[in-house]
Amino acid sequence: MSSALVVRRLGHVAYDPTWQAMKDFTAARTVDTPDELWICEHPPVYTLGQAGRPDDLLFDAGIPLVRIDRGGQITYHGPGQVVIYLMLDLARRDLKVRALVSRIEQAVIEVLAEHGVSARRMDGAPGVYVEQDGALAKIAALGLRVRKNGCYHGVSLNVGMDLSPFFAINPCGLAGMPVTQLQDMGVELTPAQAAESLVSHLTRQLEQA
Repeated sequence: MSSALVVRRLGHVAYDPTWQAMKDFTAARTVDTPDELWICEHPPVYTLGQAGRPDDLLFDAGIPLVRIDRGGQITYHGPGQVVIYLMLDLARRDLKVRALVSRIEQAVIEVLAEHGVSARRMDGAPGVYVEQDGALAKIAALGLRVRKNGCYHGVSLNVGMDLSPFFAINPCGLAGMPVTQLQDMGVELTPAQAAESLVSHLTRQLEQA
């Protein structure tokens, strides 16, 4: 089976039906099912992963909280944030989850590097971080789920959004972790432009498998 990726641009879509579509796609896939990347933005929503603690939601911000089946803890999705879901057959690509996480992070790091922003990983806390005001700030979050070698969920990159909902959570379980976005780092990309750049780098990273 070809390792080519099908890219689907879903636009602005509600979280719950998109999550259900990911599960349905993964349950129905066969050895012949092409791998896909789904690009979207969501209305405001908090998602709490399997390792998440409810008390990482610090106060009621009037935004729904959805308990989901990905790894990781709590994060926020909203307009102006690029979300890319990776619907992959890991066996086909000879990838383990840890290696996939590293490649996703590297794709984000490369997008930032193209615009003169140095970014890095942080041990024990998947995602991508940048230096801002003398401290590390999180700019991209990721979480995955694997069923029978089928991977779903993915990565979110903050582009040009209202960051205030992050004040109501410990982002990814990290108390006091600042959160930033491309716009605040001087990167003038629209969410659509950032999505296409990230897809290009993700594709290159996945083709190394």
